[in-house]
Amino acid sequence: MQLVLQCGMDSAMTYRIPQLVPGLRAHAALPRLRGQDALRIGGIIDHSPGAGSGRLRAFDAAHDGDLSAPLAPLCGLDWARPRIMGIVNVTPDSFSDGGRFDTLDAARAQAHRLVAEGADILDIGGESTRPGAAEVPVADEIARTAPLIRALRADGLVCPISIDTRKARVADAALEAGADIVNDVSGLTWDRDLARVIAASRVPVCLMHAQGTPQTMQDNPRYHDVISEVYDWLAGAIIRAGEAGIPSDRVIVDPGIGFGKTLAHNLALIRQLGVFHGLGCAILLGASRKRFIGELSGVTEAGARVAGSLAVAVQGAGQGAQILRVHDVAQTAQALALWRALQMEDETTKEGQSR
Repeated sequence: MQLVLQCGMDSAMTYRIPQLVPGLRAHAALPRLRGQDALRIGGIIDHSPGAGSGRLRAFDAAHDGDLSAPLAPLCGLDWARPRIMGIVNVTPDSFSDGGRFDTLDAARAQAHRLVAEGADILDIGGESTRPGAAEVPVADEIARTAPLIRALRADGLVCPISIDTRKARVADAALEAGADIVNDVSGLTWDRDLARVIAASRVPVCLMHAQGTPQTMQDNPRYHDVISEVYDWLAGAIIRAGEAGIPSDRVIVDPGIGFGKTLAHNLALIRQLGVFHGLGCAILLGASRKRFIGELSGVTEAGARVAGSLAVAVQGAGQGAQILRVHDVAQTAQALALWRALQMEDETTKEGQSR
């Protein structure tokens, strides 16, 4: 895997940001981004910390060929199109829907509803990691998540299930109950035993960047250059995972929108999300209903930030994000269906042009 050929810990290094164009408008000779059918690479901008982004240059197959290499499927999902991860919070205190699905029956019904609405993956969590949230005891987190996963599998649900946890014992119980993926907001830094559990189970892991813990992460977060620092941290996390026996082709990366970032940091990461394709892993964007959307739109109630969340999801799709983690699955599926139709030239488009 090509992690740091063009970029690394040295501030003199550059970070490639692919400039993506819709397949409909792109010349057939332009390479597809990681095998995605709606996006092609129109060129590359090299980002240098402290110096900002350089000029657009042409894609160089010898230098940038890794960006056009398709990613291996995970849990039976290919990455030709963005995948929707539906959120099921089995918690009393999550920032957006805490308390709505904190019983087994309510969470079970919600999970089935999200799959019916178009979720490709379910992300089940039993501990809120919103800013200021308190840690949940391991036994409580297991009691909230493992029975739900087991019940969904008993129902015949075959959709991949992700367990959203920082803790080895919680992950172990969830995997035993039928989960397929571990989504760790600490990037394997909270519980050192979690990497062993994931490696032994041979399941994919999502490594997220966060500055600080939920209790401290929004206490004046600072970066010299948020793009390069988050990139380098994730590159290091992939290496640590590999050393623990988790190969990079089973890693998903998440820049951690809202986790130790200001409004400006969040916007910079979303605008330049494509830079993380250089890590050689699928990218997860989790921005649904988050505070920065309310800051920009003036909408204080998290549940009323659907429109803003959709705008960010479409922006993420346009940057090549392979996974969009969302609360509002039906609305996101509809938005992505229209986005893909507008990006691609299909038989319907050709038929319309011929009339």
